[in-house]
Amino acid sequence: MIKGAIFDVDGTLLNSMPVWENLGELYLRSIGIEAEKGLGEELSAMSLPQGADYLIQHYHLGKTRNKVLDGINQQIREFYAEKVPLKPGVREFLEGLREYRIPMVIVTTSDRSNVEAALKRLGVLNFFDGMLTCTELGTDKNRPDIYLAASLQLDTEPWETLVFEDAYHAVLTAKKADFRTVAVYDEANDGKLGKIWNTADIYLSEYADFDMFWRRVSKL
Repeated sequence: MIKGAIFDVDGTLLNSMPVWENLGELYLRSIGIEAEKGLGEELSAMSLPQGADYLIQHYHLGKTRNKVLDGINQQIREFYAEKVPLKPGVREFLEGLREYRIPMVIVTTSDRSNVEAALKRLGVLNFFDGMLTCTELGTDKNRPDIYLAASLQLDTEPWETLVFEDAYHAVLTAKKADFRTVAVYDEANDGKLGKIWNTADIYLSEYADFDMFWRRVSKL
């Protein structure tokens, strides 16, 4: 019997992956520079500080790393506070879980203030009983720590807790820790779609037909 649900944010609740894929381009545009084609792919494997160093060197910015990081973080804050949308069907889906009295918490690698600003603006923050961030716990989603901490907050065991994630590594981590995993489609993860499909207990191509979803959950 399912007694709780844990939700990732980026790519799962929010259609926010495009800002991360185009962050370098958005920052350069904000200072009047046109980015070269393929910049997002070039930066995809870099941390934010590494990406800042690359932009400084490649585009001859004449700025310190901290100055560039401040500008990048400002782009992120504005996107979450003003622009990022919910994925279609999320609100109705959360309402369905609430009708079944399933408590929900958030686990995210993103900054707490950015996530709270977006979810509050979109009117869904009140669905959740708490939020845990990887930064605050000093962990990442290659380890189960944040999911286990969330299940403690929910007062549930892993096998009676749904974990909603879009990324393969996160689905795999939760699955290995005995959680019931629900993979949510996001275009950013197309390259690992087969692995995601074969790993998750339930795969959602979209948030639709909650009753059908719940019937599948009842069979887990």
